[in-house]
Amino acid sequence: MPEDGAAVEEQAMNTFPPKESKETLFALVSPDGEVPRSSSPPKKTALKICGSNYPLSIAFIVVNEFCERFSYYGMKAVLTLYFLYFLHWSEDTSTSVYHAFSSLCYFTPLLGAAMADSWLGKFRTIVYLSLVYVLGHLIKSLGALPVVGGHLVHTVLSMIGLFLIALGTGGIKPCVAAFGGDQFEDEHVNERSKFFSVFYLSINAGSLISMFVTPMLRGDVKCFGGDCYALAFGVPGMLMILALVVFVLGSKMYKKPPPEGNIVAQVSKCIWFAISNRLKNRSREIPKRKHWLDWAEEKYPKQLILDVKALTRVLFLYIPLPMFWALLDQQGSRWTLQATRMNGNMGFFVFQPDQIQVLNPLLVLIFIPMFDLGLYPLIKKCGINLTSIRKMAAGMILASLAFAIAAAVEIKINELTPHKPGGKEVYLRILNLADDEIKVELMGYQNKSLFPEPIKPFQQTSHSKMILTMERQHFHFQLLYHNMSIIINEHVMEEKNKYSLVIHGKQSRISNILMKDAVTSTANGMAAVRFINTLDKDINITLNRDVSVSVGQNYGISSYKILERGKYHNVLCRMGDKELFLDLGLLDFGAAYMVAITNSSNQHLQAWKIEDISPNQMSIAWQLPQYVIVTASEVIFSITGLEFSYSQAPPSMKSVLQAAWLLTVAIGNIIVLVVAQTSALVQWAEFILFSGLLLIICLIFSIMGYYYIPVKPEDAYSLEDTTSSHIKGDANDLVSKKTKL
Repeated sequence: MPEDGAAVEEQAMNTFPPKESKETLFALVSPDGEVPRSSSPPKKTALKICGSNYPLSIAFIVVNEFCERFSYYGMKAVLTLYFLYFLHWSEDTSTSVYHAFSSLCYFTPLLGAAMADSWLGKFRTIVYLSLVYVLGHLIKSLGALPVVGGHLVHTVLSMIGLFLIALGTGGIKPCVAAFGGDQFEDEHVNERSKFFSVFYLSINAGSLISMFVTPMLRGDVKCFGGDCYALAFGVPGMLMILALVVFVLGSKMYKKPPPEGNIVAQVSKCIWFAISNRLKNRSREIPKRKHWLDWAEEKYPKQLILDVKALTRVLFLYIPLPMFWALLDQQGSRWTLQATRMNGNMGFFVFQPDQIQVLNPLLVLIFIPMFDLGLYPLIKKCGINLTSIRKMAAGMILASLAFAIAAAVEIKINELTPHKPGGKEVYLRILNLADDEIKVELMGYQNKSLFPEPIKPFQQTSHSKMILTMERQHFHFQLLYHNMSIIINEHVMEEKNKYSLVIHGKQSRISNILMKDAVTSTANGMAAVRFINTLDKDINITLNRDVSVSVGQNYGISSYKILERGKYHNVLCRMGDKELFLDLGLLDFGAAYMVAITNSSNQHLQAWKIEDISPNQMSIAWQLPQYVIVTASEVIFSITGLEFSYSQAPPSMKSVLQAAWLLTVAIGNIIVLVVAQTSALVQWAEFILFSGLLLIICLIFSIMGYYYIPVKPEDAYSLEDTTSSHIKGDANDLVSKKTKL
């Protein structure tokens, strides 16, 4: 505390004896509390919740966090689709911008923490950056209105809006959690610990509800002739306004510790001076000091040096933590991609691949009370001291186990996935649309019995593997049809592809078409369908409100159209002036279909549907174990880390340490991007790599934690300030040799 503050304090506390020391006065005043102006009025008692030790002010903070997280995750839930289908970006560009935005949201906490601790204080920082947050949502919503400018205007407004949102959400992240912790008295440690659980509960409650609501606003509500992205972005913006209003309403109830000056600059200068001063005094004649930061004593106050010691000890312990987030954040990327290759039909409910992520916030809501009220008390009764370090190490082990399970699931998916043609390989099948059976032979091919049996009309056939002598090879086919031998025109086939030879016609008028088939399932696990029109009129097919296709007459072939998994029984078709209906049946997860339209009646079209790629075989239920385990690891690790970051931070640096905690998340995302771009491993091997790396990091973290004994900052200040100068060296020994206590 500054000297002028000490003078005011000493003058105000006139009930103390005249010879009472300043050190005693410092020890009696909470570092987080405001300096009292007068001793005569009684201290104002904070309102409590239902007579408990929980301040009423935290209710406003928790509701604010719920609304803010609804706002953030609700906007983010439809962001990728907005890039793809509104801005018409490629999948690669959309993914890159999405991850860049996510990373920025975890780098900006450093700016918010610096503003809070150095300039504005936590309360005003939250209010001002929330206004920036709301402005970002407003600009983002305007950019989603088709009537506002063209493509360039939409892109510019979207980027400006996302930048402001990243600045707002990242800037207030470290302040809200630390500000909530400030509301508790120093003696209410257990209540403050429970607050961080409730705080994390509100985060996941907001994200859970928003992940259901905003996709419905986008798809089920139509505006300007298409999906209503403006509404999907506007509603989260309204929730952010509500978050700001609720937070401001509790203003009179908050404890608002004032900013402590430019803490980041002071810390940097203190560390630099300590290092440079030590290098200048390398002579053996100069006495050594107990801690390397003690070399800053010539220029900086002891209180600041003590704060920096506490800060650097915790930051050193943070070094291994990004690897945990590298695994946890892959739920939205690698695990979602894994889900696209699985079947989401659970019987009672059909999960889309990106909906399985809802399990995470849902399980968090279940696990937090389960752990706080059941598991942790049970472990304590068993006589096990479950410290913060041990909890975080246990979280790492569980995350590693979850990725080992994900690797096993990936291996099983690969076993059930149809094999793709490799080098010098081609897969070929025959589709007979003629009026009689046909025998097919390949002229000049070494395996003349590739199709040994005659193929009947509309017979379901599978692809047969052919081995080429070069990357690109020419073939002639000989057909035996109605006791006639027909040699059809030459076809070229390239390696690593699948083909269908479609034969059609009547009597001696036989024709053929060589089509290239899909080799792999769609990237997002949806169904794909294409059409062959055997009729003599063009057909326009409306598959849903967003997808339609025109197929030319006389064996015209359409491209593949991507659709959501579902049953398509009455598909509207227009042929000339007629409106007809086509029954496609179930289009399943990951499957690709070829539909040959063969005839028409008064009301319906008749068609023959065959599979180009079979549906995903493995149920998405096999992802449940890995989600359960990784969510348990998140609850144990993340909530403990939030509480640990607050409790170990000096009062003047709580927001800075919260920002450093969030920075580990950003670095974890960078690790994922680097590994994904540089690793040539198959997916299951990459999962094993991450699992093994986290186990190694967990071992290192456990060793580091063994030599770290958490000390409450206020206890450290009391020790330092009340110690006489002649025993100050012994106190330093206590700090540097805590493992002997």
